[in-house]
Amino acid sequence: MDSTTRAGDDAAVTQSDGTAGTADSPTPNPARTEPSLDTFAVASVPNPLPTGATTTVDAEPKNAFDRFFEISRRGSTLAREFRGGIVTFVTMAYIVILNPLILGNVPDVDGNVLNPAMVGAATGLTAGVMTILFGVFARLPFALAAGLGINSFLAVSVVGQVTWPEAMGLVVINGIIIVLLGATGARTAIFKAVPQALKAAITVGIGLFIAFIGFVDSGFVNRTPGGPPVQLGDAGSITSVPTLIFLLGLLTIGILVARRVPGGILIGIVSTTIVAIIAQAILNLGPSFEDPNGWHMTIPELPASWVTVPDFGLVGQFDLFGAFSRIGVLSATMLVFTLVFSNFFDAMGTMTGLAKNAGLAHKDGTFPRLRSAFVVEGLGAVAGGATSTSSNTVYVDSASGIGEGARSGVASLVVGVLFLLSMFLTPLTLVVPIEVGSAALVVVGAMMMAQIKEIKFSNFAVALPAFLTIVTMPLTYSIANGIGVGFISWTLVNALSGRANKVHWLMWVVSAGFALYFVRGPIEAMLAG
Repeated sequence: MDSTTRAGDDAAVTQSDGTAGTADSPTPNPARTEPSLDTFAVASVPNPLPTGATTTVDAEPKNAFDRFFEISRRGSTLAREFRGGIVTFVTMAYIVILNPLILGNVPDVDGNVLNPAMVGAATGLTAGVMTILFGVFARLPFALAAGLGINSFLAVSVVGQVTWPEAMGLVVINGIIIVLLGATGARTAIFKAVPQALKAAITVGIGLFIAFIGFVDSGFVNRTPGGPPVQLGDAGSITSVPTLIFLLGLLTIGILVARRVPGGILIGIVSTTIVAIIAQAILNLGPSFEDPNGWHMTIPELPASWVTVPDFGLVGQFDLFGAFSRIGVLSATMLVFTLVFSNFFDAMGTMTGLAKNAGLAHKDGTFPRLRSAFVVEGLGAVAGGATSTSSNTVYVDSASGIGEGARSGVASLVVGVLFLLSMFLTPLTLVVPIEVGSAALVVVGAMMMAQIKEIKFSNFAVALPAFLTIVTMPLTYSIANGIGVGFISWTLVNALSGRANKVHWLMWVVSAGFALYFVRGPIEAMLAG
């Protein structure tokens, strides 16, 4: 790796889902993974041009390809871009395994499920195509894939109300809105309306929510027959081998991430899955619905074939407006708002932090081809809904490739091609038990907790709304509820404590919408009567 330097003292702050930014930059949504941007360094480049971008240098392009991607001008080389792209893929390839675990075999309101193998194939397809498009049009070393926060939200909070095609239709609508916001420049204005502390609280709350999902799916936390709502394991004890496998995976992934091993989550998932396969071969455990001490979803057994032709049966399986008919315009609109909000802060925060870490950001925080980046990222949400993989967004894991020297869209082309190749390995998605995937979710949740340092708890007008946002998400098992409670409490507490001039008018509009959302049941009953 080249000698390195920071792109500025404020270059990176861990954000939601794994996204990153500065103290004044966005704090996005659900669930990213791997170490914060502080983990990865920025290659130093001599003689920067006076643009504020530390890796923009006065260098003549070697050919048309170099000129198009500005490889030499950004102080990079073709070899460094390829190396950076490979490192980024290795760091984030776990999503091809983890996304089917989250979305697959979860029954919707009609009892239908998504086939995990199809989800795996579509995950690789969508991530590959969108990352290549991002490399060509945005020409930045950022990779896209299915966002962990939104796919968890869909699996836990949305498909209990609508079908999978209807849920993916909402994701497509969300993507269209994101594209329009990016194309018109409205994205920045909306972002500025939400206080930084509330953005951080939403990130922390989503982290706790995702971690709680991991605890429940692994059997580490269970319902009680009576008394407290939840308990540790079975009657306060860890009694099952799958839960022990979860704990092993949690420690393994946690140690690898703490040691800043590139691809630590992927390595942890693979190694713990091998242990699970060995345990299953020896103990021959069944599913948990037959044996309380069995596996909760997939049973870790080797497939008959390791390589297969990808099945794209889920591509195009979405219903654009079906959710509005099934649950009503108000409920569906609020779900779309939650998706837009999550996508909005996820992508903006991640791209801002990555651009600064790569030394590509200008002094005002903007970066090259910003509008193109926003539009293509929005198209990732559209593509994710259209392929039933959930919204695709920029991954903070791209920082690993940046640390390896990637500075241009060439690295994204490399990542995209590798994702397309991963489609032929979808049988592997059926080998990994949910207990192992749950360990990764808990690690992701722990990473997202880093944003709590952005909240000034000594100011109670900040502390109360932030606290309510954080605890409401896991306790009500809903990201939407946490965001709504946070918006309403922030607006009212600050307005009625003499700080009304600090509450943006958009906060009032959004809070009013959430107030209607929380009483939609009685309103719909009254209108129906």
